[in-house]
Amino acid sequence: MLVQEQMSSNPVTVAPEVSVPDALALMRERKVRRLPVVDAHGKVVGIVSDKDLLFASPSPTTSLNVWEINSLLSRLKVEKVMAREVISVTEDTPVEEAARIMADRKIGGLPVLRGSTLVGIITETDIFRSLLELLGGRRKGLRVTCSVSGAKGSFAKVLSAVTAAGGDIVGLGVVEVKDAGVMRWHATLKIQDVQRSALEKSLSPVVDRIIDIRET
Repeated sequence: MLVQEQMSSNPVTVAPEVSVPDALALMRERKVRRLPVVDAHGKVVGIVSDKDLLFASPSPTTSLNVWEINSLLSRLKVEKVMAREVISVTEDTPVEEAARIMADRKIGGLPVLRGSTLVGIITETDIFRSLLELLGGRRKGLRVTCSVSGAKGSFAKVLSAVTAAGGDIVGLGVVEVKDAGVMRWHATLKIQDVQRSALEKSLSPVVDRIIDIRET
């Protein structure tokens, strides 16, 4: 799965000279939490989040009156509060790489560039949707999590066992965990067209243990 499959195309943008109140109003109108900042040539020169704009607003305990606050904010431009170091990805970046960048850098979204042209934005919401799709979260069926060793061929045995039980895998996720001091894999599968008893009987001989199994 690549970024181009999950990103929002033609994202809402803002110019550097736009005032903070106008940028906030645009976010609320378009229901977005971050805006790439582009100059007159269409080049991305920054990115601003709703938190950046809200933190730029005066505290509720300020002694300024409402007219003074509005006057100050109207003169405060996006370019003064935006992040100038823009971390971006390309359309052919794997979704998991975009997720790693966001997690490591503690940011909620990445502009997507084609060369120097902005073509999209991928956000934490898009990543959550990707996870939902990968794990078959919108499909009904049996959800089973099992522990398997890291030995070569372990997953092939699991997949063969599911097939032997007559099941159809419509979601799959794998994570490495330390189990009783030993590194193992926990595999979560969403499986359709199979009875729970038949699946348990087929899986039990090829996995260390079945951690959880339920209808979803």
